[in-house]
Amino acid sequence: MRDVLRRLTAGELTEDEALAELRSIQLEELGGKARLDIGRFMRRGIPEVVLATGKAPAEAARLAVSLAQRQGQGLISRMTAEHRAALGEAAGAAQMAIVDCSNSARVLRAGFSPEALDGKVGVLTAGTSDVPVADEARMVVEACGMGARLEADLGVAGLHRFLGPLSAILEWGADVIVVAAGMDGVLPGLVAGLIDVPVIGLPVSTGYGRGGAGEAALNTMLQSCSTGLVVVNIDNGVGAGAAAVLIAQRRLRGRTEAKIAKANAATRSRPTKMGNAALHASGPPITRNDSAPSRIAAVTKPSSQGKPRRARP
Repeated sequence: MRDVLRRLTAGELTEDEALAELRSIQLEELGGKARLDIGRFMRRGIPEVVLATGKAPAEAARLAVSLAQRQGQGLISRMTAEHRAALGEAAGAAQMAIVDCSNSARVLRAGFSPEALDGKVGVLTAGTSDVPVADEARMVVEACGMGARLEADLGVAGLHRFLGPLSAILEWGADVIVVAAGMDGVLPGLVAGLIDVPVIGLPVSTGYGRGGAGEAALNTMLQSCSTGLVVVNIDNGVGAGAAAVLIAQRRLRGRTEAKIAKANAATRSRPTKMGNAALHASGPPITRNDSAPSRIAAVTKPSSQGKPRRARP
């Protein structure tokens, strides 16, 4: 988009040509099948993610590499070993690097790195089986230029294990924390009840029996007594990461606006304070005295009525 605007300003493009290129940036069609939303990151601050499930390995790899060619990075999730092999081949042919996150990955164009932001997102998991889904959230956070820190295997079966990592993430300055848990899914509610940082519960389909598909974890998080706990769908690591980024962006924007307001307030001249004596002395130039007089003048009554009498001899 900057390149199009630069060429428009330099006179290399007409207005109609620039408009056509901006429209092609917003939406690109590949082979009449997939329509890549290139402009999603510009609109929401969240890049598009290719879901490998249900796609042929070569097709999924081609989509991820195409995204990286156009916007610097391409994200892909839920890969199998065949998807990863096809991605490695396609990225190698395009001379691109791959950053693996369990069964998800980011394809990076040479020399590209997302704009760094001050936002920080902590990611906790109840067990090591929850890490692949939590890594989806971490991938999205890092793709948006924010810092991510993952601590695993902190389940409630041993509460002593999670206090130290939780304290470390809070000291690190996390703006929001994603907590992934399967089985009974208790950990997100426990964390949300202890801290004042926004918490996103991420139910994972790990476990067995009735809870094996993640329903038990989801129901536990939805029924949590911890006020303010936000819950995404089962195994929706991408959604949890996107929500964490949006929350962190808002908190970051709020801090920036507060700093600007404080700086502006410091530069304004403060009103001069008026002393008590001056305050009492100041008043309207004319004041009415409506109070009754404190003293009443004495009235001398005549000793007689009419003409005075003649004195007797």
